[in-house]
Amino acid sequence: MNEFLEIEENIVRMLKTVFDPEIPVNIYDLGLIYKIDLASDGQLNIDMTLTAPNCPAVDFIVEDVRMKVGSVDGVKSVEVNIVFEPAWDKDMMSEEAQLELGFL
Repeated sequence: MNEFLEIEENIVRMLKTVFDPEIPVNIYDLGLIYKIDLASDGQLNIDMTLTAPNCPAVDFIVEDVRMKVGSVDGVKSVEVNIVFEPAWDKDMMSEEAQLELGFL
């Protein structure tokens, strides 16, 4: 497998270990990750949103993302950008997440 794809898979794997403390589903399956952009120099930019603009756990979640994806081999630095466009909606969740939260 291409090394770049392997790094991206490991990033996604780590994102799936990050949870909003109020929701029992990881942020990746919740659909909160909008963009994962890994440059060839190891600079990682992640655009993500929150389930609500006034989420009290934002600092905790962002720091957890930084620490976990920053530990992936090949990632040299991490920038997490919180964005609200497009607005998050429950339809962005994976089928597994919708099932877990009782939406299916």
